[in-house]
Amino acid sequence: MRNRKWITVFLAGVLVLSSINSISAQDWTQWRGANRDGKVNSFTAPESWPPELTMQWRESVGTGDATPVLVGNRLYLFTRQDDKEVILCLDAESGAEQWRNEYLAPAVTGAAARHPGPRSTPAVSDGRMVTLGASGILSCLDTPSGKLLWRKDPFPGVVPRFFTSMSPMIVDDLCIAHLGGAGNGAIIAYEMNSGNELWRWAEEGPDYGSPVLLTIDSKKMIVSPTEKSIIGVGLSDGKLLWKLPFVPQSRAYNAATPIVHGNTVIYTGAGRGTHAVQIEKQGEDFVVSELWSNADLAVQFNTPVLKQNLLYGYSNTGILFCLDAVTGQTAWTDTIKHDRSGFAAILDVGPVIMALPSSSELIVFKPLKEEYSELANIKIADLPTYATPVVAGNRIYIKDEQSITLWKIK
Repeated sequence: MRNRKWITVFLAGVLVLSSINSISAQDWTQWRGANRDGKVNSFTAPESWPPELTMQWRESVGTGDATPVLVGNRLYLFTRQDDKEVILCLDAESGAEQWRNEYLAPAVTGAAARHPGPRSTPAVSDGRMVTLGASGILSCLDTPSGKLLWRKDPFPGVVPRFFTSMSPMIVDDLCIAHLGGAGNGAIIAYEMNSGNELWRWAEEGPDYGSPVLLTIDSKKMIVSPTEKSIIGVGLSDGKLLWKLPFVPQSRAYNAATPIVHGNTVIYTGAGRGTHAVQIEKQGEDFVVSELWSNADLAVQFNTPVLKQNLLYGYSNTGILFCLDAVTGQTAWTDTIKHDRSGFAAILDVGPVIMALPSSSELIVFKPLKEEYSELANIKIADLPTYATPVVAGNRIYIKDEQSITLWKIK
């Protein structure tokens, strides 16, 4: 009898841990989702879109532009409250706080002070989470409890001009983060268990974009924008494998995440167009060859999404566009400007594409090459929205400048 009771308790514990640590189709575990590609696998579109969504709850959580992450029944947020950066764990159904971890953090100053909170999306894997604060403080926490496991600040006081916004990634039990600032920074790989540094590539500092993973002939590499290039470095040792010059001009930035499809890398930046290159292994080296270039379309503060050889994005001039990802030619551009600076999020949610500019309009349109065909335009917040929506089933989590709201599509 005692054995049966122990087994029951053990199984209950396993189920609790499974709900916290396991990855499901609805989970949004890091920047741009589980595969860092902006694709949602669990959404079923309604037959007809309602004029508005149904609010389930709203919680004031603090300032910040970091996208929440969703794992099982837990929602993790990274914000600023007063003089602290705060990592919050909420119940995803009710919004009730489960735990918090907070620490004193330097204030965001200068022109960037309009965005005082964190911008970098956390990453969650195997019951651990990493966050990167606006001033460059990298933290690793235990997700079931919120306990701090380790914390790093290898370039104290050194950040890009508008402070840190790249989102760290976890791959093969390594945390990858580009830290520091222009002329004084490095991509660093930390071991998740210990926090020990495994390697660093320190030839260029970060700008504002985030890294992705590319695998060619079993060779895993980190593809990342830097302050003046697009690079590929080996995941195991940080060795530079290839580099493309991509120097921002005037008031442009390397803020978009590269898009990886097979051995193709697509990258884009305001004032420099959108480009596609092919990465091939020749002997012991990796060779880069251009596939196409589109000088007319580029983005500033968003990353396009690739769907069925079409690239959907939000240009630096503030309009939605579609580009043929095979030829590089423009398929269509919309005529309405929703945001003057190109702040937006773009998601492939299966049957439709979703866009959320900072004007807080949730825009839904058909994934068509022939024309822009809008299905819905729904005001989703009273304050500006800079974080990406988190979509799971018929739920949409929206983080605005101050609050997190759960909306449902009915």
